[in-house]
Amino acid sequence: MRFIRSKVFSSTEINEGDHIRPIIQVALDILETDRAIQIAAEALEGGADWIEAGTPLIKSEGMDSIRRLKAAFPGRTLVADMKIADTGAMEVEMAAKAGADIIVILGSADDSTVLEAVRAAKKYGARVMADLISSPEPVSRSKELEYMGVDYINVHAGIDQQMTGRDSLTIMKEVIKEVDIPVAVAGGLDSVSCAQAVTAGAQIVIVGGNIVRSSDVTASARFIRSSVDAPSAVFHSGKSRDNEIRDIFLSVSTPNISDAMHRKGAMQNIFSQVPGRKMVGTAVTVQTFRGDWAKPVEAIDVAGKNDVIVIYNGSSHVAPWGGLATQSCLNKEIAGVVVDGAVRDIEDIRSMDLPVFATCHVPNAGEPKGFGEINSEIVCGNQTVRPGDYIVGDDNGVVVIPRERAYEIARRAKEVEKTEQRLSEEIRRGATLSEVMKLKKWEKH
Repeated sequence: MRFIRSKVFSSTEINEGDHIRPIIQVALDILETDRAIQIAAEALEGGADWIEAGTPLIKSEGMDSIRRLKAAFPGRTLVADMKIADTGAMEVEMAAKAGADIIVILGSADDSTVLEAVRAAKKYGARVMADLISSPEPVSRSKELEYMGVDYINVHAGIDQQMTGRDSLTIMKEVIKEVDIPVAVAGGLDSVSCAQAVTAGAQIVIVGGNIVRSSDVTASARFIRSSVDAPSAVFHSGKSRDNEIRDIFLSVSTPNISDAMHRKGAMQNIFSQVPGRKMVGTAVTVQTFRGDWAKPVEAIDVAGKNDVIVIYNGSSHVAPWGGLATQSCLNKEIAGVVVDGAVRDIEDIRSMDLPVFATCHVPNAGEPKGFGEINSEIVCGNQTVRPGDYIVGDDNGVVVIPRERAYEIARRAKEVEKTEQRLSEEIRRGATLSEVMKLKKWEKH
């Protein structure tokens, strides 16, 4: 028999007396309180409702971050994402006394911790939100948490889980069927997924990077506000995973991707031969030798639309690739070519505008002897490349992304881009990079 609590927070109550509408909770998952206050002010101007002192902020700045946010926004609901796993009463007391209205505990914490957190919250006039991140049985656990007295359930795919494609919305729809307390959802939400969540019954949408890392926080918050207030008007693209990966890689730079891969994946001594052209595709690999252009040209017949031909040649003096081969690629809608070695006919190549990357360009061609292989594992630019790996090139160079991690790396690269956009905006306002990032504070000791 299901337990139904005697007190259920209605939409009106969780909106603190305002007109009934979904709540936008902005997650300040950054490291500096002064930056968090500025970003929160811009997000509230755009229509956000609740402010969250994110776990990274609390770990970085402690309870003082909660005190300063409360002082800056005394009329706003302040959520402290403590992710409490133990000492429930002590940590709830700390956050409540610092000014938090809602304190987040881990849904997977021991029952004794949950019960102590709930008791302490009642004592100090605060509320408890249980975060189901990494919970092995989120639906059944949500019912247990409701029975123990938590005020909100947060269905949450963590950042690392999001990068691998973990979806909060599917779980949220099941949780909503089972509990009578308000349900929040978090995990990489954008305007489309916020609209989907609200349509499915979420009362609180928790948005982090798509607001706080924007170069225009107010506009981004306003965009999310419009999507949750009129979810039926939001267009759902229905892209395939491959198309989503390609679109993300087209929108970010190779430095963004390299950062997302912890400075790995970049080919050495490979440069754009057609400046200004971006390349994204999956690898068709070619192993050949000193100017032998038979296998590189035959690979054109193997490759198809959105493929990148990746060639190991072994010589910067004799070219296995030139203008006629490039022209043939246009007929197949091939995405680009990478040569560890030289190319020739550079004027013709540039006139055709196909992205071509190589170590250099020379006059000399070799002979079509036919040595080598197509679609075997090769080393190009001192990076291992397998057939089907993603290859991205721009004026910075070329990076190789293992095919099994392509979606994760694409998502992480997008987060890198968002972070840099926000840093750029703060520098534009007059700060220096070291001031914004507080480099001296975070130097290793």
